[in-house]
Amino acid sequence: MNLPLNIDLQQILLHLLNFAVLSFGLYLLLYNPIKKFIKKREDYYRDLDNKAEEKLKKAEELESAYKKRLENVESEIKEIRAKAAEETKQATDALLENAREQAAKIVSQAREAAQKEREKILENAQKEIASMAVAAAEKLLSQSATDTLDQFLLSVKKE
Repeated sequence: MNLPLNIDLQQILLHLLNFAVLSFGLYLLLYNPIKKFIKKREDYYRDLDNKAEEKLKKAEELESAYKKRLENVESEIKEIRAKAAEETKQATDALLENAREQAAKIVSQAREAAQKEREKILENAQKEIASMAVAAAEKLLSQSATDTLDQFLLSVKKE
């Protein structure tokens, strides 16, 4: 069959058949593997994106949890400082009270020691006064006895 302008229909059909076989072969050899590769790559990056979003959500949750904990920690620190200040005040009060008790004890012991020393001094002074009085009395007696004897002797002589 000969068509005008020297067109051979059999050649056109053969070319169409070759083109179809070539297209089908290229489809099987190139298109499907490339399509699978692109799908695998899209899935990989989609998975990475999903993981990144999950990690971002976890990070945001952790951040909010840490902010809450930080607020709680600040209040706990204030409470701990208040407790420490109270304990320190109680300890200082106890130490001051102990020091006052010791000071009172030392003062009372010093007073007792001073009282004992005073009593000793008074006792010694009384002994010294007594011995001095005895010595003075003896001296007076010896002088007065001599004077009396002299007066007696003088009075006897005069008579």
